[in-house]
Amino acid sequence: MTFEQLGLSAELLRAVHEQGYTEPTPIQAQAIPVILEGKDVMGGAQTGTGKTASFVLPMLKRLEVHANNSMSPAKHPIRAVILTPTRELAMQVHDSVKTYGKYLALRSALVYGGVSIDTQIAAVRAGVEILVATPGRLLDHIQQKTVMLSKVEILILDEADRMLDMGFLPDLKQIIQLLPMQRQNLMFSATFSDEIKKLANKILKDPVLIEVARRNSISELITHVVYPVEVSRKQSALMHLIKNQNLQQVLVFTRTKIGADRLAHFLSRQNISCAAIHGDRNQLQRTQALEDFKQNAIRVLVATDVAARGLDIEELTHVINFELPNNPEDYVHRIGRTGRAGAKGYAISFVGKDEDGLLASIEKLLGIKVKVDQLDEAELRKQQNEFVKKTGPAKEDKEKTRFSQEKKRFEPRFGKYNETNYGATGRKTAAAKANKIEDPLFTQPYISKYPDIASLATASELNKKTINKRFANRALPALFTAINKQK
Repeated sequence: MTFEQLGLSAELLRAVHEQGYTEPTPIQAQAIPVILEGKDVMGGAQTGTGKTASFVLPMLKRLEVHANNSMSPAKHPIRAVILTPTRELAMQVHDSVKTYGKYLALRSALVYGGVSIDTQIAAVRAGVEILVATPGRLLDHIQQKTVMLSKVEILILDEADRMLDMGFLPDLKQIIQLLPMQRQNLMFSATFSDEIKKLANKILKDPVLIEVARRNSISELITHVVYPVEVSRKQSALMHLIKNQNLQQVLVFTRTKIGADRLAHFLSRQNISCAAIHGDRNQLQRTQALEDFKQNAIRVLVATDVAARGLDIEELTHVINFELPNNPEDYVHRIGRTGRAGAKGYAISFVGKDEDGLLASIEKLLGIKVKVDQLDEAELRKQQNEFVKKTGPAKEDKEKTRFSQEKKRFEPRFGKYNETNYGATGRKTAAAKANKIEDPLFTQPYISKYPDIASLATASELNKKTINKRFANRALPALFTAINKQK
């Protein structure tokens, strides 16, 4: 089948051929005709199989009737809304809209958080037919009344499983309430759970389900390898792979933002050009890091799962899971950054003992047994020693050395030295204990001088009489003396 057989216009076919595409992928071949018929679609396919074009091309075809060159914003109301969970994915989708719609008189705009809203307001007020947005920033525009959704004909949710997740569902409900009841709804993603399908049925109307591969499946062109590595040696293992295999473009995933920053700092100290991308980086930093990585200006991009979806990096061969994701579906999206457009890819994972359960969940989801390989321990030790010589011992090693030195000075004077009394505070506490004079009141057992309870009671009565006799004739303080006032 060719793109000419799908019913696309000459302008769209021209743009497609300029990108070097001649035959549609399976998801494109099945989805485009159904979407052109105006039906709701729920499409699932492996990452890197052309899902974006499968909804952008028919959307542009259906909106061709509204194309015009008028300068009036009133002539360009919003006809289609494409929602994505991340800024990076929104930028990628918008690039596809501009690429495939370059010969059509249709306007598009991109709105997402993390940057000034003023320039976006100017863009949407000028009039656009296609709006690509993240949910939060779209609601900001709605609250400021800079966008009107009353003329929307098509709603598209890209990476729908995340869009319908707990974090996005409230925003999505607010947006859907503002849309016309009569519209076409399209949902695309690489993963669909049964729960997500139930939620999707509340939005879609008699949808056509298109799955060109087994649900949550992965490309057969990706080679999966697991290396059992202790947490303390993961950095050395990463350096070993990068240097020994001479990797020039590597996408490395961590679970946390702090972990991404620490790993990027470590690689920089090894003179490896790298950058970190995560939710705490502003949009300018994230965009610059991605652009540098795509242009091979940096060798390694360290990212959290914010980069697991939607990044389209040509000829990316290696994805390394420095830490396995907590959610097995995120593994599918992570490794989907490689093995795209028919190219081979490698998915490498460093797995510590505490991550065996996560690995089992991933294998269960994929229905495969991942190959386990071993790294050369001698090479790892050599790598670690070279790093220590170059940069000095790590903080943990410095602490161990200091602990050993303190122990030699401490024990002859104060006794056994351990982690509890380590440090300046511990030394003061130990010294105080060593120099303390024992008080028999707290160190010796108490022995009563009364042999039984009867003698104790007798002594108590005698004591009361003695006290009463002693204070019987003493004057009370004025505070307790009654004062008679004469009227």
